[in-house]
Amino acid sequence: MDEKETLKRYLQRQHEALRWKTEGLGEYHLRQPWTRTGTNLLGLLKHVASVEIGYFGDCFGRAHGVAMPWFAEDAEPNADMWATSEESTEQILALYDRAWEVVEDTVDELALDAPGRVPWWGDQGDVTLHRLLVHVVAEVARHAGHADILRELADGQAGIRQGLTNLPDEDEQWWADYVARVQAAAEEVANREG
Repeated sequence: MDEKETLKRYLQRQHEALRWKTEGLGEYHLRQPWTRTGTNLLGLLKHVASVEIGYFGDCFGRAHGVAMPWFAEDAEPNADMWATSEESTEQILALYDRAWEVVEDTVDELALDAPGRVPWWGDQGDVTLHRLLVHVVAEVARHAGHADILRELADGQAGIRQGLTNLPDEDEQWWADYVARVQAAAEEVANREG
């Protein structure tokens, strides 16, 4: 497998893992803000789709036919990080799937040294497909990690993808004892520090 296909495969795995984190959850848990900054599963998909379309469509001057009003000059800050009540889950999933089509088409049709331009990077904005692939693999992996935590908070599900948890195969009691040991260690150190 050549370098371009390797990078594409790694990005695809992260993209699929992030989408998988939404499967089987109800509307509330998909949209629920789990952190002080409002991080939520559906918002992560909307954001990543927007990023992928921007980098692999707009930055290479490639038409994609996707309107992203959350990036308009008059849009509220962080509008790409959550789904409004008017935006359906189906719309966000369709956007996410369309983003992958844009990625695939661009990666398949351009060489790794194809030039692009990221206007929001200023003086560092002249890039190649290779650089953006590496950048976006890292960004999507970061958000997939966020989704790992949010999904575990929502319903206890953990893992890289269906059938691969990458966690020790232990029962509930083992996990409860493990968490208790981790908590006890944290408390012991906190008590030592006063």
